[in-house]
Amino acid sequence: MAAPRILIVGGGYVGLYTALRLQHRLRRDEAKVTLVDPESFMTYQPFLPEAAAGSLEPRHVVVPLRRVLRKVEILNGHVTRLEHARKVAVFQPLAGGSRELGYDHVVICPGSVSRVLPIPGLADTAIGFKSVGEAIALRNRVLERLDVAASTDDAQLRRRALTFLVIGGGYAGIECLAELEDMSRAATKQYDAISPKDLRWVLVEASGRILPEVSEDLGVYTADQLRKRGIDVRLETRVESLVGGHVELSDGERFESDTVVWTAGVKPHPVLAETDLPRDDKGRVRCLPTLQVEGLAGAWSAGDCAAVPDLTKPGAMTGPSAQHAVRQAKRLGDNLIAVLRGEASTDYKHAYAGSVASLGLYKGVAEVYGVKLRGFPAWFMHRTYHLSRVPTFNRKLRVVVDWTLALLSRREVVSLGQVQDPTSEWRVATGR
Repeated sequence: MAAPRILIVGGGYVGLYTALRLQHRLRRDEAKVTLVDPESFMTYQPFLPEAAAGSLEPRHVVVPLRRVLRKVEILNGHVTRLEHARKVAVFQPLAGGSRELGYDHVVICPGSVSRVLPIPGLADTAIGFKSVGEAIALRNRVLERLDVAASTDDAQLRRRALTFLVIGGGYAGIECLAELEDMSRAATKQYDAISPKDLRWVLVEASGRILPEVSEDLGVYTADQLRKRGIDVRLETRVESLVGGHVELSDGERFESDTVVWTAGVKPHPVLAETDLPRDDKGRVRCLPTLQVEGLAGAWSAGDCAAVPDLTKPGAMTGPSAQHAVRQAKRLGDNLIAVLRGEASTDYKHAYAGSVASLGLYKGVAEVYGVKLRGFPAWFMHRTYHLSRVPTFNRKLRVVVDWTLALLSRREVVSLGQVQDPTSEWRVATGR
């Protein structure tokens, strides 16, 4: 009799940690595990702001799946449809035709994508902040705009190049803004024609506060700290148009910007609409506390794309955080193995510990188990916590080495814009 096949759709937090759990705990030939993801690596997203700001090498914030999951079959491509009634997923590889993958158990965890609003010019002007590629592109964009501003005598072009807009005041937006503003300020030391006062960073948030994940007083403190750094923080403000880089805000403000970052929320991955799994009104897969999909044997889910009851807060669902995703993945793996062995599964229960956020080098905010920290202690806790959570000793060591080198030398502030257009020199050489 063939070993049951476990199909994991998605190689993010849930996919990686579930596969690791299965790899470590499954007996030899007890099951075959296959993981499908378009990328060959998992991105540790909390370190993206530091990678964008040059404090970490981008390659060190990703975990190679094949290196870590040696007992797991890795297929690079997309699952375009899933029919659990037949226990079949349609797999589209990166090249070649699609094919069906049969399974006995499926873990659907493709994560989330940016939640985009119908704002004119948004798709053509803005850049997201969920991947290493976007982090590198954003870093290059900011530094390239400094080069442009330092090399022109056109006042309007210079002002536009030195104006940076971040939309969204959650953790992603605040950490992205704080780290990049810190980097750009440090970079001005290398330009005779640019001073920190020439930079304009604008944060736009539609609600009345930033960092909703922490208490209101820490949100107010963070906004005050950003304003002290000269950052223009606009609350209860919406972006109405971005056409051609011309920014129009709901409060009447108008300005030009070459750099717009969109971090205004996420939504479940659209592939969930191509499944026969039950979903809630937000498009998430409905799950039991055991992380099994409601009413379906052999289907499991967790993380951003799953609606998992929060047993510490009756009536609520667990939030879309790495803290829950990692813990849910381990419980999911244990429960799946229990079901394979005819044993009882266990409910997932975890009281949210709190949050930590970096506001640039040596600056941060944190609220953990009710204890509130600000400044250097919060920044130190942010680094310590995420160092403990990044997968594998290899990656932990590389991150520590990067941080140590950053303490001993100046931050690298060089734009590698050709990464986004590597054929530009070839086109010149060939006359194209």
